Amino acid sequence: MDRQPTLETERLLIRPMAEDDREALFAVASDPMVWEQHPIHDRWRREVFDRFFDECLASGGGLAVVRKDTGRVVGASRYDGYDPEEGGVVEIGWTYLERACWGKGINTEMKRAMLAHALAQVAVVEFRVGDTNYRSRNALEAIGAERTRRYEVDRYQGKRVVHLVYEITGESFASGPLA
Repeated sequence: MDRQPTLETERLLIRPMAEDDREALFAVASDPMVWEQHPIHDRWRREVFDRFFDECLASGGGLAVVRKDTGRVVGASRYDGYDPEEGGVVEIGWTYLERACWGKGINTEMKRAMLAHALAQVAVVEFRVGDTNYRSRNALEAIGAERTRRYEVDRYQGKRVVHLVYEITGESFASGPLA
């Protein structure tokens, strides 16, 4: 699966992330409100962001999100965890957008394009979201993602972090709110 495609929507260019995007993405990520419900709530700090950005580049699936009308980088997302077995599965995650994009349909537009690309090549797209990240959980449910019974437990700064697993299948995408 091509995990770093260039996708274009009415308002967005979603393209492979590059080292040159670091400062523009830090400008977006440096807003603490972007991370207030996220389990890793301090990604707005430079040293935490730089580790996150480096991991995203190393993953081979990082994408920068650019507003076509301004040419500005307004956020990022990522494809990861690709597994070709049993029809294939890939995860979409690590998504963040500047607050000026919230409530404007930008996330929905981006996810529609990313899901269409992925589901042309795999049977299932998964999402992992912190159990107390209600903003992201609501956004996932709004695009038709269904919560599974699976979850993962990690630790961050000595605290337990629970990630819920959501999914969208090709069939549910075709008949869901993004169709």
